[in-house]
Amino acid sequence: MCVSTRNPHKLAELAALLAPLDLGVVSAAELQVPEVEETGATFADNALLKAAAAFRVTGLASLADDSGLMVDALDGEPGVYSARFAGPDASDADNNRLLLERLADVPEQRRGAAFHCALALLVPEVVASAAGPGGAAGPGVPEGARLFALEGSVAGRILEVPRGAGGFGYDPLFLHPPTGLTFAELDGARKNRISHRARAFAALHDTLAALWPGEPATR
Repeated sequence: MCVSTRNPHKLAELAALLAPLDLGVVSAAELQVPEVEETGATFADNALLKAAAAFRVTGLASLADDSGLMVDALDGEPGVYSARFAGPDASDADNNRLLLERLADVPEQRRGAAFHCALALLVPEVVASAAGPGGAAGPGVPEGARLFALEGSVAGRILEVPRGAGGFGYDPLFLHPPTGLTFAELDGARKNRISHRARAFAALHDTLAALWPGEPATR
């Protein structure tokens, strides 16, 4: 399976989540898939753009994730612009700094937020058809492919100061209330059990099991 991301942190998380499924995973960069401009209006739109680029080049089952942070007090921002909130070449520190500036006068009770993940899995039509009804064609879906779209979210709160040295992106500012820890304070294994990606991957696991029952999905 081709995983369409160039973010090494995200690739590591995706590979860890896919590991129990016995998947042969290769990144889009390794297969020389051109980088895709994320012009979609939603996370799902961007995930499909990236998966479609990988499928057109490789013909393999292709998985793409688009995810980000949605802050209530900012009307859902940074949303699809999470990775480039402070500009096209912004670092994680730049984005976190801008987020704190935008929330400087927002009280604790109004600092609710959610991480959201959209997954787009494109599967060769012959594989999808053999598994029975399922998957979608339509705008943006390459010829010969079927789309399986899956999503997951996790709610939390934005802190006033970062905590933790792990994770990436907005993890040091995102408090997960059930654990009382930020995503940057959670170890990778624990984060991968409760994150927005974990919730989307729970649905993905069932989809892959239906597509390739009884054997590793190595396509």
